[in-house]
This record gives sequence, C-alpha cells and structure tokens, in this order.
Amino acid sequence: MQDFLDAIIFGFREILKKDVIKIAMLSGVIVSTLWIVLGVLFFDSIISMSSAILELVPFSMVRANGAWMLSTFLWLQLVLMTFALLFSFIGTIQANKNDIKKSASTAIYIGLTSTLFWGAVWFFNGDAIYAQLLKLFTWLPFETIEKSLSYLIGFYIIYTGIIISLIFVSSAFSVKFLDEIKKREFGYDRMYEEHEYKNLKQALKDTSIFILISIVSFPLLFIPVVNFIILVTLWIWLMKDTLSYDVAAFVFGEIDKEKLKEYKKGLWAITFVGSLFNFIPILNVFAPYFTQLTMLYYLKEKRDIS
Repeated sequence: MQDFLDAIIFGFREILKKDVIKIAMLSGVIVSTLWIVLGVLFFDSIISMSSAILELVPFSMVRANGAWMLSTFLWLQLVLMTFALLFSFIGTIQANKNDIKKSASTAIYIGLTSTLFWGAVWFFNGDAIYAQLLKLFTWLPFETIEKSLSYLIGFYIIYTGIIISLIFVSSAFSVKFLDEIKKREFGYDRMYEEHEYKNLKQALKDTSIFILISIVSFPLLFIPVVNFIILVTLWIWLMKDTLSYDVAAFVFGEIDKEKLKEYKKGLWAITFVGSLFNFIPILNVFAPYFTQLTMLYYLKEKRDIS
C-alpha cells in the first residue's frame, strides 16, 4: 500500500515539472487539433452514424438519457468556458513575465478548480438540471431530440478519439520519455531501452480491441450507471494493458506477463487514478503521462525489493 501511495505522490509531483508539462501539452494540442480537423472534414458522416445508432434505441430511453447527455455536455462547456476566462487573464499576466513554467502549472490548477466548482454545482443541483432538460426534450419533437443527440454523440466520438490517440502516442514514445525521467530522478539505474517495437505492436493490438468493444457496446451507453461503468472500465483497461507493458519492459528489460500479474492490483489502482484525468477537460492530456510516471516508480520499487 505504501508503494502505491508513494507512486501516486511521485506521479503528481512529476507532472508539474516543466519538461513533462511541455510534452503533455504539445502532444495534447497536436492530437486535439488533428481530431478537430477530422471532425470537421467528416462531420456529416459522424452525424449519420450517430443517427443510425439512435434509431436502434427506444424513444423513452433516448429522451431520458438524452437529458443526461445534454447535462454532461453543458457541464463540460461551462468548465471549458471558466477555464478559458480565468486562464486568459491569469495566464496572460504570467506569460508577460516570461514565467512559462508557472503559467503551465497555473493552467493545471485552474482546470482542476473549474472542474471542482462546476462539479459541486452539478452535485447539489443535478436533479433539478436533469428535470428541466427532460421537460425540454418532452416538448421537442423526436426528430429534434434525435438531431441534438447525434451532435452530442459525435462530440463523444471525437473526445474518445483524442483519449485513445494520446495513449497511443505516449506509448509510442514511452522509451524516450521514461529515459529522461530516469536520468533526472534516478541517475544511473539498471533500466532498459529495449522492446520498443514490441511495445508498439501491443499498443496497436490494445487500441484495436478497445475500438471493437466500444462499437459493440455503444448502445449500452444509453443505460444509466451501465454507461459510466463501461466507459471507465474501457479507459482503465486500455491504459493499464498498454502502458504497463511499456513501463515493465523499461524497468525489467522484458515483458513478463506472469510477473505483472503479481502487481495487478496496484497497476489497476494506478490506472484508475490516471483515468480520472479523462473526465477533466484540458487535464485529460496528462492522463497517460501521469500513469506512466506512477507505474515507473511503483514497478521500480517492486523490482528493487524483490
């Protein structure tokens, strides 16, 4: 348990370092921009696919869960707007002082504060917000509800694509990233720079499985509670299965699946904490890097005491 807690502290401390912030934000901007461009280019196709899925769902379920999805979307927009307003003011002042590191750290704190604030508003007023949106959907014709939800599902597809791509990118460059952390934090250590190609193949395999399961289980996202469980479980599994192999190969010099099973509880717990970043706009770009950093410390500690 202590190894797990120490690893979590190490992960949070490291993601505030200038070089880690730079890598995470750069990859986040590139990946997000790519998906936004793809979303614009294939917008009609995405909406058509979303509408086809909605036709398989009963009207009562579409109406009830449509209100829930719209509520979530409104929360997300308010978080982003609050972040943009606060950072445009505070971040600009720090940028003018050439304090880029402090400005980047401030972005994380502002994002977290905005999320917690609107999360509290939704926690205490969620039922009232949901009830009003449900009334709105009751007044609207079905075609309008279907069209609105198609847009929300399209947004969900793009956001999920960003998350998957960030995990894949962090996995593809894991050796270089982890080696820099090793040199800075641990100096000379018997870690390895092998199996990069093998790890990339694992990432491709896991991503393919994730996409397949997501497509098959997509209609279940309209079932309350079940949708949340499926979403979180898929995110946790993808990051755990992909990034744990990357870090294990770096720490141990090989991927020993039997050995990793000994640490599965800790790895699942670490990935659960990392996956929570995906629910926070802006901060979701740090999810795979936080998970890698935490796993690096955790597996190194396990290796050293074995």
